[in-house]
Amino acid sequence: MDYNVSQQLRRVVDTLPQGVRLVAVSKYHPADYIMAAYAEGQRIFGESHEQELRLKHAQLPADIEWHFVGHLQTNKVKYIAPYISMIEAVDSLRLLREIDRQAAKCGRTIDVLLELHIAEETTKYGLTPADLHLLLSGGEWRQLAHVRICGLMMMASNVDDEVQIAREFDQAAALFAEVKERYFSDAPWFCERSWGMSDDYPIAVAHGSTMVRIGTTIFGPRVY
Repeated sequence: MDYNVSQQLRRVVDTLPQGVRLVAVSKYHPADYIMAAYAEGQRIFGESHEQELRLKHAQLPADIEWHFVGHLQTNKVKYIAPYISMIEAVDSLRLLREIDRQAAKCGRTIDVLLELHIAEETTKYGLTPADLHLLLSGGEWRQLAHVRICGLMMMASNVDDEVQIAREFDQAAALFAEVKERYFSDAPWFCERSWGMSDDYPIAVAHGSTMVRIGTTIFGPRVY
């Protein structure tokens, strides 16, 4: 291994305040990199390709909590439903229904985050604030007994303007507070605010994040 994963992981963890969890985004990185992080005590890893995740899940320790952090197609849900710990990027009621259906088949309840689209790039997936309120006010999600909505996830714009990035994180935090009060006031599990990646996680932490998704800073350039 030509990249010191252990050292980089410790460096990141040391910068995170209490109450902020790290999702080590291991997509496109080999199993020995993940094991180096695992040896340091890291247990939550993020993947975004079902086939790659399936291979890693089969060969790596059973106590790893796998988070699916990419755009998930409904036809892939069945493959990850038996073991996934959290699906972080739910961007439609259709996907929520399918997760519920597949989780029921496995006798599980799967934790999910609803993905927001606040960033200005049109390439990003996610629910606009209006879409988010539409989905939640419709109420169908309350009937889905095998999914548990645990919070919100978003990606800030990929820009150098830290003021803009902070503003987008603040928007997400305000939306979280609004949604929590309106729909989840009696749900202590609705507590996660997953924003912040390698380039902007210090700003995210200062603006309400409880979970950061960091790959490159820990694992180095992707290994394809």
